[in-house]
Amino acid sequence: MVSDKRWDIFCQVIDNYGDIGICWRLAADLADRGREVRLWVDDPSALQWMAPGALQGQRRGVSVRPWQQAGDPAVLAALEPADTWVEAFGCELPDAFLAHHLRDDANALAPAWINLEYLTAESYAERAHRLPSPVMQGPAQGCTKHFFYPGFTPASGGLLREPDLGQRQAGFDRAHWLADKGIAWHGEQLVSLFCYEPAALAGLLAQWQAQERPTRLLVTSGRAAAAIRALGLMPGDGPDSHGLVVDFLPTLTQPDFDHLLWACDLNLVRGEDSVVRALWAGKPFIWQIYPQHDDAHHAKLNAFLDVLDAPASVRSAHAAWNGIDGAALPLLDVAAWALWAMQARQRLWEQPDLGTRLTEFVGSIRSRIGPTYESR
Repeated sequence: MVSDKRWDIFCQVIDNYGDIGICWRLAADLADRGREVRLWVDDPSALQWMAPGALQGQRRGVSVRPWQQAGDPAVLAALEPADTWVEAFGCELPDAFLAHHLRDDANALAPAWINLEYLTAESYAERAHRLPSPVMQGPAQGCTKHFFYPGFTPASGGLLREPDLGQRQAGFDRAHWLADKGIAWHGEQLVSLFCYEPAALAGLLAQWQAQERPTRLLVTSGRAAAAIRALGLMPGDGPDSHGLVVDFLPTLTQPDFDHLLWACDLNLVRGEDSVVRALWAGKPFIWQIYPQHDDAHHAKLNAFLDVLDAPASVRSAHAAWNGIDGAALPLLDVAAWALWAMQARQRLWEQPDLGTRLTEFVGSIRSRIGPTYESR
């Protein structure tokens, strides 16, 4: 009988927590679908605040394991083999892990092997999605991986979305959450800031200084907080009597990061995990895409805006926020973006989510490869 009950997900943390954040969301989502997931990670420290209890095994269906143990034959011998392997974002499974599981054993179950790629709206992702990638050397020679590209269209791998997300969002109480976080909200425009160090940041603060309606900026910990402090702003400070009030937030769990996005009128986000959560929030947002030295991120950003049918004002704001072609930051009309943000969310919500598409694809692979390894 073909099964996909047990999953091994492999993650090497590079920087900025996006990789471990996505892998944890995927692991938790799969667990909620009845799978048993082992998350092998080389640096699990961010999970201490991102997913409290994860390292202690308190999340049902998910165990977090040190990457180094994936090469320990004694550890591997004590574990039930997985039905599916997921190597995230170009990390490669350890040779010792492959050698242990791909030894000559007629009773060994063949895994479905998924190469989970980065999120992009560029056209090549649809062409490469689900394509096989034969392994030509090493302990896994003769096996086949399959590419899986998250994306924004029916021909892609979709976006991570928990089955109960809509229900949780519908029951969210903004005022209660803000009060619980000690944020003294008095009806100001609420803006979340999760960014790198955009050159346009000072200009955006000046915009809010000149507006009649006060703005309360909720700043996430880390690089965003450092960028604000570098401009001389402290908690409660504002450039003038209009009061651009700044609140510095502690590190947030993944559920509380969602709550932050749901609470705000405008979300300034960065990286891949947070832009997906901003889309599900259904609020106006600006995405700071991860910069690449050859400016390849420019094409990626434009493809993203194309697939979301972004209006000209949203495009110009993204160009300025991402420092493309020296564009000047336009005046932000957040209210005018509200309909676009909700329509984009609705179109994406009507598509199957990533967990659904991934489990269906893995099922199709396992039904083809059968219960035993192909002879090599």
